Amino acid sequence: MRVTDIVELIVLAALWGASFLFMRIAAPVLGPVWLIEIRVVLAGLALLPLLIRLNIWTEVRRQAIPLFIVGCLNSAIPFLCFAFASVSLPAGFNSILNATVPLFASVVAAIWLKEKFTIERLIGFCLGFAGVVVLVGWEKLTIATSLTTMIASIGAGLTASLLYACMAPYIKWKLSDLPPIAIATMSLFSAAIFLLPALPFTAPKSFPSAIVLQSVLALALFSTASAYLLFFRLIQNIGSTKALTVAYLIPLFAMGFAAIFLKETITSSMVFGGGLILLGTSIANDLFKRKQIDFF
Repeated sequence: MRVTDIVELIVLAALWGASFLFMRIAAPVLGPVWLIEIRVVLAGLALLPLLIRLNIWTEVRRQAIPLFIVGCLNSAIPFLCFAFASVSLPAGFNSILNATVPLFASVVAAIWLKEKFTIERLIGFCLGFAGVVVLVGWEKLTIATSLTTMIASIGAGLTASLLYACMAPYIKWKLSDLPPIAIATMSLFSAAIFLLPALPFTAPKSFPSAIVLQSVLALALFSTASAYLLFFRLIQNIGSTKALTVAYLIPLFAMGFAAIFLKETITSSMVFGGGLILLGTSIANDLFKRKQIDFF
């Protein structure tokens, strides 16, 4: 990877790390469905003027079905899953679940892309699974919620990670001829359409405070609109597998932001379980093999 690609990965990790902070603040007040609907609509509107300037509506219409699929499976459902988990789980904990994306990606690559599932990938997957077990088993002692709710929240986070892993190669396969701005904007509006029928049944019970509104705005403009532009650009520049390695860095930013702004405690299970997940993910994706860095 070029140095510019590495810098973009770090910026993207910070933006997505902050998203877990914003969701933790807003999701308990607005509810998952309304939070994500507002998130994708605002982010889509922020990107729309850039898309209009490109004037590529013919290409967008031709790819309408893949864009809608990406909107549903790479935006609406994963966002909804993590927002649901944010109601019960700390932001740092939630971000560790997101770190399993490259782990799932190694399995998706073996099944879908027919890449060889090596012994290293098997070891990495087992270590990553052990890390999730540690989180589920130990963190129950420190999270004030029922076991059923906690397992449901963790399941939602892992489901979102699996969908991200599946959709990255799909985007590369089906939408590589579209500019990142087109993929980002239209997938966000597709997500908004997908969630629309659920809005009447999930209305918030109280009007949000100023801090909640600010969190939603930051979530939409920075952690969604800006982050999507970077992510789809990275998929096209370095490929889906390398782009998904951003998940290695997200927990560092998320736990740091949560500790500073929400006074969340970074527990031993988060460190140990998260470490196992990151180690397993790194082994499964051959991160320890020497790779060349291009400066030009």
